Amino acid sequence: MYFRLGRVVFSLACSSKLQRTCSICLTAMKPGQGHAIFTAECSHSFHFHCITSNVKHGNQICPVCRGKWKEIPFQSPASDLPNGRSRINPADWPRDDAWTTVVRRLPSPRLDPTRQISSLFHTSEPGTFDDDEVLDLQHETTEENVFANDATKNNSIGALEVKTYPEVSAIPRATCHNNFAILIHLKAPHPSGGRSETMFSPTTQNSRAPVDLVTVLDVSGSMAGTKIALLKRAMGFVIQHLGPSDRLSVIAFSSTARRLFPLRRMTETGRQEALQAVNSLTSNGGTNIAEGLRKAAKVIGDRKCKNPVGSIILLSDGQDTYTVTSPSGAHSRTDYRSLLPEGSCIPVHAFGFGADHDASSMHSISDISGGTFSFIEAEGVIQDAFAQCIGGLLSVVVQEACLKFQCTHPNLVINSIKAGSYRTSMAADAKTGSIDAGDLYAEEERDFLVTVNVPIDESCDEMSLLEVQCIYRDPISKEIVSLEEANEVKIQRPTIIGQTVVSMEVDRQRNRLRAAEAMAEARSAAEHGDLTAAVSLLESCRRALSETISAQAGDRLCIALCAELKEMQDRMANRRVYESSGRAYVLSGLSSHSWQRATARGDSTNSTSLVQAYQTPTMTDMVTRSQTMFFGNPPQRKLRQTQSFPAHPEAR
Repeated sequence: MYFRLGRVVFSLACSSKLQRTCSICLTAMKPGQGHAIFTAECSHSFHFHCITSNVKHGNQICPVCRGKWKEIPFQSPASDLPNGRSRINPADWPRDDAWTTVVRRLPSPRLDPTRQISSLFHTSEPGTFDDDEVLDLQHETTEENVFANDATKNNSIGALEVKTYPEVSAIPRATCHNNFAILIHLKAPHPSGGRSETMFSPTTQNSRAPVDLVTVLDVSGSMAGTKIALLKRAMGFVIQHLGPSDRLSVIAFSSTARRLFPLRRMTETGRQEALQAVNSLTSNGGTNIAEGLRKAAKVIGDRKCKNPVGSIILLSDGQDTYTVTSPSGAHSRTDYRSLLPEGSCIPVHAFGFGADHDASSMHSISDISGGTFSFIEAEGVIQDAFAQCIGGLLSVVVQEACLKFQCTHPNLVINSIKAGSYRTSMAADAKTGSIDAGDLYAEEERDFLVTVNVPIDESCDEMSLLEVQCIYRDPISKEIVSLEEANEVKIQRPTIIGQTVVSMEVDRQRNRLRAAEAMAEARSAAEHGDLTAAVSLLESCRRALSETISAQAGDRLCIALCAELKEMQDRMANRRVYESSGRAYVLSGLSSHSWQRATARGDSTNSTSLVQAYQTPTMTDMVTRSQTMFFGNPPQRKLRQTQSFPAHPEAR
């Protein structure tokens, strides 16, 4: 009995040291001491030189748990990785049949024999990523000029639309009204040609702003099997829908990160090489999101040429096993801001895959950069989620939009500017303000609420409140566009008025903001362990929304918000449910509402889903393509066309 008890104690003692001690040599295992560390797909870690020696004869069994590995570490005779680290080479990993079928269906162009396809594990990386493929500027300029002439001739491209709505149309002269709401509504113009489908046609791809896209893909051990096969298929869909003026770079990360593919134009040859690079992905090791982001920032920062639109797509299915400390070193909180491209506004659209991803970190990365966070709950919808994202990125029609407004009445002051995550500013005297609305996809909408304090004024029958102006950059011509006429907000000031009617447009946006605030408060309560309070907050908001005039009028946005709040309540039923899906679902919802941009969560990409706010027609079209077509074949069926929720209701 004593011996068996001693064995148990010894086993537990060993278990507690697994994270700090190599189980082969039994010495300390700490990064930064000159020893590379290998983390296997079973999550056990070893000194790299110890495990490579242990498996050099082909042994694929973990020395600790005896689990069989699909991939083994291999010591290369001449490592070209920094700091003397060795590569991790795949073991005998079977190629996914479904994926190879996709590749075979693609056209097989004549590859340049002098051009080598990048391999994740078998080629060295340059010190500077200035090897991006040069853009065909002369060809693009010619195409753009032709397109611009056609656009002017056919009037197919309109200007950014700006509308304003006061909370009520009249206030009695002898009455003041604090926190009076004014809605400023933006709507981006239609895509070139007037239809979203034409934006993705090979014959018209030069009529839109080309993109530089860097994809950062998790290939850690937990991605093995179905996950990585579906990721390859989703990447194949993305590659097929990029045009010859678009450029793509692919970065894979696990315990470290590697650039598989430099920024290269997606010509027929470029697409084929990109597909072969993606098909080389194998899963192994830990989850170093920080290193993947560093590599992406380097690709963006070092490029010689720049397309008008730039973006990073990040996908991960696991917890970040590495930390990045703040520059001061005062604390160990991850500082993702330091990993993003310096001096550029490149959004990172993050996708959390499955129940075990690091939702808080992924949301933080996307929010800091101006991107969105999507929660891919079911493995099978990864392609739809990517499709929705690129449906937007391939339809940017407005860049650097900036709203400026000033009080026109001498006694009027701005009280607040409610713009979600968009940057705002207000002068010290509260007479002027601005909102940086960023880039807009084709037909995408933005709604901002500005509140002012309306004073008593018995000197006039009509009062001017605000004057709103907007400037933005055309991504194709690169010219700054200033809307010629300022939008002036006026209200009537009669002596006596009857019953006031609140603007439906203002009411529905108040509902959206109220719901977003309730989601944020509920998330905070849940993170502090009080799920009961979190559910109560969501339920109270749901009841309040149901009593508003827009809800009683059957407003679609209000119905969708109530459905979303109810879904979040269900996902906060207990700690297990919240940890597995609730947190990610709430964070994805907050991301969507704060940026007023579509994210994937649950079945939100499906045309029958109520939780489908902000999806533009180009996004809908791309998701339809994802759900109804095979590579090289036209769509087999057409899903119901949906409208973006910010679309204003018809007059009643």
